[in-house]
Amino acid sequence: MDENVAKRNALLAEKVIRGLESRNMAGYWAPDRKAALAKALELIPEGASVAMGGCMSAREIGLVDALKGGNYRFIDRDAYADKRAAMMAAYDADVFLSSANAITEDGVIVNIDGNSNRVSAIAQGPRKVVFIVGMNKVCADFDSALKRARNVAAPINAQRFGLDTPCSKTGACMDCKSPDTICCQFLVTRFSRHPGRIHVVLAGESLGY
Repeated sequence: MDENVAKRNALLAEKVIRGLESRNMAGYWAPDRKAALAKALELIPEGASVAMGGCMSAREIGLVDALKGGNYRFIDRDAYADKRAAMMAAYDADVFLSSANAITEDGVIVNIDGNSNRVSAIAQGPRKVVFIVGMNKVCADFDSALKRARNVAAPINAQRFGLDTPCSKTGACMDCKSPDTICCQFLVTRFSRHPGRIHVVLAGESLGY
C-alpha cells in the first residue's frame, strides 16, 4: 500500500477509535490483514464458541480458517442442514463475528440485513461481538454511512447472492419492496450499554463490501 495512504488510514483510525470509546465500545488499529487476524484471535479466547453472519471480511483475513483449525467451537452454519438451528445457536455464542456495512468517523456502526440474524445477534445475545472492518467502510458521517450501506454494500451483496432486486441490475438502491430485498432491517449501533461487549478491529486496507 502507498505510504501516504497508509499514514492517512492510521490517523483516521485513531479518530474512529476515539469515537468508539466515547460510545462504550473498543476499537483497535491493525495496519494490514495479518495484524487484523492476530488482533481478532487475541480477542477470542481458546475454547470459546464462535458464530458469525455472512462476514466476508473475516474470511478475507483468514479468521474463519484459523477458527476451524484451532481450539474453538466454531458454529459453522454451512454445516447445518437446519439453518434456523445454526442461527439460534449463534445467540448463545461466546463470540459473534461480523463486519459493518459502514462506520462513521465518530464510531457509529451501520448494518443492513435481509434475514436479520446478523443484526439481531449484534444487538443482543452473544456475549461478545467482534467486528472486522476495512478502512474502505469508514464514512464522514451518518448520512454518508447510510448511503454507503444502501448504495454500495447492498447492491453488491444482492449481486453476490444472485437476487432479483432492482439494485442488482442498476447498482444503486431503488428503495424497493422486492420479495428478494435484503434491506429488511437497519441497525444503527451508536452506543453499547454493556462494557467490553463490542470490539471493532479496523484493518488498514479494503475488506469486504
